[in-house]
Amino acid sequence: MTQTFEYLAATDLDEVIAALADGGTSVLAGGQSLVLELAAAEAPPRRVVDINRVAGLDTLAEADGFLRVGPLVRHRTFESDTVGGPLGDLLRVVVRHIGHPPIRARGTMLGSLAYAHPAAEWPVVAVALDAELVLTGPAGCRTVPAASFFTGPFSTARRPEEFLAECRLPVLPAGTGIGYAEDRRTTIFPEAAAFAAVTVAGGRVVAASIGLVNAGPCPVRARAAERALVGSDFSDAAIAAAAATAAETDATGTARRPALRTLTRRALSQARERTVIRCE
Repeated sequence: MTQTFEYLAATDLDEVIAALADGGTSVLAGGQSLVLELAAAEAPPRRVVDINRVAGLDTLAEADGFLRVGPLVRHRTFESDTVGGPLGDLLRVVVRHIGHPPIRARGTMLGSLAYAHPAAEWPVVAVALDAELVLTGPAGCRTVPAASFFTGPFSTARRPEEFLAECRLPVLPAGTGIGYAEDRRTTIFPEAAAFAAVTVAGGRVVAASIGLVNAGPCPVRARAAERALVGSDFSDAAIAAAAATAAETDATGTARRPALRTLTRRALSQARERTVIRCE
């Protein structure tokens, strides 16, 4: 079926906000999520607003303990050493699992967050790290914790007239190791995946973040597994126990739990290896 809509190439943020406030408008940055959205929509948007000509939306800078990511920062930006420290390690590891090279060349982190696919990688990273998402609209700006942003499959707290203007990822402290493992078969999205960021000091785990992909309608944070890991010696036994607890967080039933347990164990083992390397 042919879909027709108005195309607007915005040149400033005011045009973007005005178009969204008028209703029936979708945003075009990289277009990867938009194509999926259009294919699934029962009715196309009245208008697509292209933000690629808007200056200042490609921000990638560290400030006040956060990495600030703008809506025109492409996935492939994180493949290089642009971001340092453990957070940079994390971004380089995760981005390699996103789609394939053409998707990473055009797609954006914020586009993935706004699309809110339950099997996407960036949403679970945002939730597990307590990221902040900045929305701007006719009424001004507001900041929403990532845990409150995702409300269901392909559903977020963003209002129709609002624009996702920034993601703020907390900078990870020294001594943090990260890991990511997924089970992907024939699609561009994984069947299941696990993410881990673990901080070690004095031979003990002092902080842990564990996120699960495709374990529920929204990104799942395995808080009970995190609590089980904190204070441990990060041994094989501690990892196995945390992985088993994480798998029980799966809200989709029992079918994925063995895979999630295995993937969480792999992600935590990767995090331990990177922690050891950084502590040497």
